[in-house]
Amino acid sequence: MKRFFWFFLSVFFVLAVSFFTVLFFSSGEPAVTIYPKPNAKWWTFQSIDTMKHSRDLAREKLHDASYDAVIDREVRSIAETGATHVAIATPYDEEFAPYLARWVSAARTYHLGVWFRGNFSGWEGWFGYPNISRVDHLAKTQTFIRKHKDLFRDGDVFSACPECENGGPGDPRSTGDADGYRKFLKDEYAVMQAGFEAIGKHVAVNFFSMNGDIARLIMDRDTTHALGGTVTVDHYVKTPENLATDAGNFIKHSDGVLVLGEFGAPIPDINGDMTQAEQSGWLRDTMMRLIPISGLEGMNYWTQTGSSTALWEEDGRPRMAVATLKAFFRPRVFFGVVRDELGMPIANASVSAGSDFSTKTNQEGYFELRVPDVADASNTLSIEAPGFVLERLPGEEAQMSVILSRTRESWWFRLEKWMKHARETW
Repeated sequence: MKRFFWFFLSVFFVLAVSFFTVLFFSSGEPAVTIYPKPNAKWWTFQSIDTMKHSRDLAREKLHDASYDAVIDREVRSIAETGATHVAIATPYDEEFAPYLARWVSAARTYHLGVWFRGNFSGWEGWFGYPNISRVDHLAKTQTFIRKHKDLFRDGDVFSACPECENGGPGDPRSTGDADGYRKFLKDEYAVMQAGFEAIGKHVAVNFFSMNGDIARLIMDRDTTHALGGTVTVDHYVKTPENLATDAGNFIKHSDGVLVLGEFGAPIPDINGDMTQAEQSGWLRDTMMRLIPISGLEGMNYWTQTGSSTALWEEDGRPRMAVATLKAFFRPRVFFGVVRDELGMPIANASVSAGSDFSTKTNQEGYFELRVPDVADASNTLSIEAPGFVLERLPGEEAQMSVILSRTRESWWFRLEKWMKHARETW
């Protein structure tokens, strides 16, 4: 009996020492990692096109200094949407270089990259210029880049010949010269690469805009890889479903990433007429369908103004679609860490905002969730995991620390909670 007593006392002593050692000398909950706010954008390239003014009015407004106010207004409005770039379609002929410089200057004022999306007028016969050949085009491209190096900044995009099928020798679907067309694109690519390397500027040169049917013909896997791995398609379709399906097919067919070089609605022959509300609804549905597409790197909405697809009226008043585009170009981003009551991270917890946007936490319990800033998108996050009570919290665009309670607690877990509380209060 005496031996049992001393054994019991020894065990009790060991347990007591262990308990108080854990209670007073344990490190407590894990250190909290502070994460920087993640990039909010879904796409690395977000642009709006100014062709109707930056190209079509190039000669008319070439010497009209008062038009700078319009240029400033249009570029400022584009920047406010969350665009990363503005597409400027001014021709590359020396006649128009001062006009192009005015547009570029406005872009820099509002911290926008530029997608140079013009061409030499002779390629399609703009402004009465005589026709030029492929050889002429290559030589002119080389000269233009080197002569106008001050126009460019790192992060810009330069396309020497957007929709090349519309000029020069003609559409390869009609000429049957698909191989010659591919060779010309590759030659242009090499000339542009060499040009920007010579002036020390990191400018993307692999945005070869082309009609969707041309892309299906020309941009096979080998060609796409030879041209920098990007296929750029100017694509107008009837429904958002059509656009999303075609986008996925372009990516699969080319084995590259996709940029929508032009898209928008309504095109009357395709979409019929639309009210402002219908245009806005079409755009919202389209963007919702584009978000999940892996390999979609960016898009250029056509156009800013002056067309059936315009986002703004000629006097600068925004149409309803502007707010819709901005909601997706500038989404809200929620991020943070989900833990249990002991401070341990919960992996694979579901974090959702409404029914359309959700994500999972990683092994460290960390999550990021982007939500378009539209009226019907939820500002409330729902966080849940198996074995834990569902938590609903207001979303914050700052690091969130979310604590989930267990649905059932073991006696050991309750003891750990008590010790944690004791450490925090004693």
